[in-house]
Amino acid sequence: MKSYQITGPNGLDALVPVDRPEPEIGPHEVLVEMRAWSLNYRDLGMPHGGYYRNDKVKRDPPMVPLSDGAGEVIAVGDQVTRFRPGDRVAGIFFQTWLAGDLTDAQIGSALGGAIDGVLSERVAFHQDGLVRLPESYSFAQGATLPCAAVTAWQALTLGNLQAGQTVLMLGTGGVSIFALQFAKAFGARAIITSSSDKKLQTAKELGADVGINYGNHPEWQKEVLEATDGVGVDNVIEVGGAGTFERSLASAKVSGRVSLIGVLTGQPDQNPSPMMTLFKRLTVQGIYVGSREMFEAMVRAIEVNSIEPVIDQVFGFDQVKEAYQSMQQAGHVGKIVIER
Repeated sequence: MKSYQITGPNGLDALVPVDRPEPEIGPHEVLVEMRAWSLNYRDLGMPHGGYYRNDKVKRDPPMVPLSDGAGEVIAVGDQVTRFRPGDRVAGIFFQTWLAGDLTDAQIGSALGGAIDGVLSERVAFHQDGLVRLPESYSFAQGATLPCAAVTAWQALTLGNLQAGQTVLMLGTGGVSIFALQFAKAFGARAIITSSSDKKLQTAKELGADVGINYGNHPEWQKEVLEATDGVGVDNVIEVGGAGTFERSLASAKVSGRVSLIGVLTGQPDQNPSPMMTLFKRLTVQGIYVGSREMFEAMVRAIEVNSIEPVIDQVFGFDQVKEAYQSMQQAGHVGKIVIER
């Protein structure tokens, strides 16, 4: 069986194709023929020695990468009740986080980090670690959901987003574009940033009400406040991390919230000041993907609202390194997908 492994902390040179034994399934497990995968920013860190999280979500190489993939069930164990051959499924990011709050133990079940990921022709999952794809979705579309989409969904629903509120998205990557699409489905107003006018135009075609070019406006929080009559937004989808955190705090309204997700612009040791959190009575909520229950609720919303993921580029299964290189270049809007 063809698969890929990260063999060490040597960058993309450490990402290599390998032959691995066919997976065997136990009584509660499901064998999935993988058809498509998608990349997340997290995946770029893994060939360089890991992603900035705690030790429970990284392991020593060799490791099969990627958390996000979709495929078809081809075999089930004799105790499996949730799926049958022919079902179209995707794995959940944390294989044991099914519902409720995330626990310390569940962090250790992260695909492509704490445990082997899904970048193989066939993968064995426990039946609890899978969800059905939206009925209308292709495998490529389904592969975009497990990390970026569920992350965006939790950021908005944990904040109890209401119609008429305003959400700020930073950039036009996978999480931000899904958050834009979900925010519009909720009836919210959407503001989005980018350094590219072309990307901002694409975002407006997807429903963004306001686009801010942060290359032209380095103090972009001032533009956010101007667009909200000086009030600020209800929720900031904060994917930048230390490099954007203070501006995100300034962009939120009094008693608003900042959903802290990513580290695109710096690591936490840069020590941005949190004082605006105090002065504006903000809620800063840490978002770490989501549970199976959240994933399934999101699928229902996708089907009701006919939401389709934005796929920028599709690569073949023999073009994995090229897909990673495209992700590094950050020229995409939405998701980059690998397909076979």
